[in-house]
Amino acid sequence: MSGTGGKAPGDSPGKAPAESPLPRRFYQSATVGARDGAFALLLDGRSARTPGKRPLAVPAAGLAEAMAAEWAAQTDRIDPSTMPVTRLVNTVIDGVATQAEAVRAEIVKYAGSDLLCYRADFPADLVARQARAWDPVLAWAHTRLGVRFYLAEGVMPVAQRPETADRIAAHIAALDPYRLGAVHVLMTLSGSAILALALLDGAISPADAWAAAHIDEDFQIAQWGEDAEAAARRAHRKTEFDAAARLLTLLDRGAEPAAAPGVG
Repeated sequence: MSGTGGKAPGDSPGKAPAESPLPRRFYQSATVGARDGAFALLLDGRSARTPGKRPLAVPAAGLAEAMAAEWAAQTDRIDPSTMPVTRLVNTVIDGVATQAEAVRAEIVKYAGSDLLCYRADFPADLVARQARAWDPVLAWAHTRLGVRFYLAEGVMPVAQRPETADRIAAHIAALDPYRLGAVHVLMTLSGSAILALALLDGAISPADAWAAAHIDEDFQIAQWGEDAEAAARRAHRKTEFDAAARLLTLLDRGAEPAAAPGVG
C-alpha cells in the first residue's frame, strides 16, 4: 500500500494539486510502530509505503504520529490536500534522500539572489517595513553563518561574495534529508533561503518568517485589496509552509521510545 503522493525537489510546493477523483479510504486504523530502528506508519497493522514504494518510516515518533493523525482524520475518501506532513515526508523519502546534493546546490544558488537582498526605494513606509523585518535576519546570518550580504534597490541583480556561497554550503552540508527537504520547501514558499535557514536555527518563528516573506504582498493588498483566487493560493502555500516548519519542530523533539502509542 502506498502513502499519499509527494513532490520531487524541483517541483513547486506552492502549486495546488490537480483535480482528480479521490481514492476511497481502504483502512480502519492508522497507527505507529517500530520498524528497523525507525517509526513507521501502519495502516491496519501493515507498513504503509510512499508513492515510490519505499517504507513510510521516519526517525522521530512525533513525526510518525503526525502522519498517522492525518490518515486517521480521513473520511470515506483520502484527500492529499489535508495531509501536508505526509506529502512532505513522501517527498523527502522518494526525492530529497536520493537527490540531496542537487537540493543543497539549489539552496546555495537561491541565497545568491535572496529576497532579503532586494529592497524597495519607495514608498518610505514599505522601505521601513522591509528594514524592520529583514535587517535582523541578515544580522543573524552575519553572526551565525559569517556572511554579509550585499543589498540592492529594485530588481537589478547584485552579486554576492564567492565565500558567501561556500559558507552556506558548509552550513547545510550535514543536514539530514528531512531537515534539508523542509528548508527547501520553506525557501521556495518564502522566496528566501536566509529566512528558511534562520527558521531552522530557531532565530525566527514560523509566523514571523511568513510575515517577513510577504511584506511586499501585504503592502499591495493593503493598497489595492486581494481577490479570492489569490487568497486561496496563499492559503494553500501557508499550509505547506506550516507543515515544513512543523516537521522541523517534530524532528527537534528527537526519537521517542519505540513503543510510541498509535493513533486510531
